[in-house]
Amino acid sequence: MADATPQHSPLHDRHVALGAKFAEFGGWTMPLEYPAGVLKEHTAVRSSVGIFDVSHLGKAMVSGTGAADYVNATLSNDLAKIAPGKAQYTLCCDAVTGGIVDDLIAYYQDDEHVLIVPNAANTAEVVRRLQAEAPDGVSVVNHHDDYAVLAVQGTRSEEVLQRVGLPTGHDYMSFVEAPFEGPGVVVCRTGYTGERGYELIVANDGAAALWDALLAAGEEFGMLACGLGSRDTLRTEMGYPLHGQDITIDVNPVEAGLGWAVGWKKDAFWGRDAILAVKEAGPKRRLRGLIATGRGIPRPGMRVSLTHDVPLCEITSGTFSPTLKKGVGMALVPTMVNAEAEVGVDIRGRREIFQLTKVPFVETSVKES
Repeated sequence: MADATPQHSPLHDRHVALGAKFAEFGGWTMPLEYPAGVLKEHTAVRSSVGIFDVSHLGKAMVSGTGAADYVNATLSNDLAKIAPGKAQYTLCCDAVTGGIVDDLIAYYQDDEHVLIVPNAANTAEVVRRLQAEAPDGVSVVNHHDDYAVLAVQGTRSEEVLQRVGLPTGHDYMSFVEAPFEGPGVVVCRTGYTGERGYELIVANDGAAALWDALLAAGEEFGMLACGLGSRDTLRTEMGYPLHGQDITIDVNPVEAGLGWAVGWKKDAFWGRDAILAVKEAGPKRRLRGLIATGRGIPRPGMRVSLTHDVPLCEITSGTFSPTLKKGVGMALVPTMVNAEAEVGVDIRGRREIFQLTKVPFVETSVKES
């Protein structure tokens, strides 16, 4: 049997020193929150800046002659739409069913090198599938344990990076490599919060120095270390799906509202026929947002009903929105239901009314130049 001991970030000791509370996530023990608490961490990102350790995210390199072509022939989005130095949100889907194995970001370095960043729990499976189908001359190497990932997110994120000498101002979903005290850092204009921000990929032996420098630089802006608790409230306010909850191997990209991450004009990608069939027939359910009309706070697994005796589905993600001061959530709602209907959510035996709505729930500044 494989060792089931949770893995630690290379910054684990830093989090202990900051008084973090920990939780297991995707096989990793990661900070859930720090003494300031989830609400203050959330607010810091929305109003100024926060820093996250997201080293549990996977890292794998697809390299060799034809590497970019291979990625394009397997993952859902069309890599030909972007150029080297750009990143792209994409999906790894099951070749037969079209279900979502994982959602990830592909960093197009050049035609022979594409870095992929999957979710922690799915990294081994995504790598396994890519390795199994790789043509001669293309290798897929799992670097999950070799690199740390830090996310600096918020309206003051650029100022923090500038203080430590890292480049800023590049376009959304683009990346550059820069030196920092020896090891190079990949500075990516990406994130999972809905705010302007950057994700930094650095070798493990350079992670502590970078973390320390960023925390020191952010002090004047009120930057807080943020855990997975506030990461979840931030992404839920944006309607960003979480694999394992909102999207799974049993959910098709069309059902998930992720058709924009599918290269419909490509000749081939895993699951193309099954996904195209759902698109043409129309999905029977769609991932939709729900916002409370009262004081109810939805949680995953809570039952959603059209009327008391007409069940519909279950909440896939749900939380209290610190920005709106209301409960918000998502669910895979049957498409027969009006997209703006009121539905009920069973909250500990009490039926609370929610309004179906489009996401995001809050205004986004993630793409602002």
